[in-house]
This record gives sequence, structure tokens and C-alpha cells, in this order.
Amino acid sequence: MALQESGEMYLETILILSRERGHVRSIDISEYMGYSKPSVSRAVGLLKNGGYITMDEDGSISLTPAGSQIAEKILSRHTLLTQMLEHLGVDRQTASADACKMEHVISDETFEAFQKHMQAYES
Repeated sequence: MALQESGEMYLETILILSRERGHVRSIDISEYMGYSKPSVSRAVGLLKNGGYITMDEDGSISLTPAGSQIAEKILSRHTLLTQMLEHLGVDRQTASADACKMEHVISDETFEAFQKHMQAYES
């Protein structure tokens, strides 16, 4: 199952929240993303059926290896793109918002070129 941008955003959010809080529930995702509980419930169901997350009896959500791989990829893209835009003089809030849009459409080749550039820039 190919994941759409919204699915990637949910996985990224689950990763961020799990790092911040140790555990994630649907209500946490709803509050963090500003989405309604029914929308989050539907997305969680799709991600679970797709094999990207698991849910315990108590409602705790965890990423599967496949979900974790995608979430890590999206978060690393978001972080690097935000940093690049900030280095160009874009304010943090705008840089983060723009990075959020870019992270889903940028090719692996272009992202790797950005990574190499930033590594050289920071050296």
C-alpha cells in the first residue's frame, strides 16, 4: 500500500510524540495535529490495516518497523529542510511550514544532494 502525504504526516507525528512522551494515543495525535477525533480514528485504522502501526489494548500506538522507517525518513527530511531554509534567512516558523510541504515531494536524489551540501556547509 502506497502511503499518501497525510499518512506520512501521521507517522511523523507518532514518532515525534513517542520521543517526547514515551507513549502515544489517538487523543495525543488529535491534539498535536489539530484534527478531529473521528479523522484521527479513521487514519489510525488505515495505518493499522496497512501494517504501519500497532495498537495495544489500552490504546497505545506504536510504529511497526515499516512505519518507523517512513516516519524517520520524513522527520529527517523535515529537520534538514527546515535548517536549510533557516540558513537562507527564512524565519523558523515559515521554514518549518515550508519544509513540511517539501518533505513529501522531494526526490531521494535531491534530498541526498541537500544532505551533502549541508554537511559541507557545516564542516
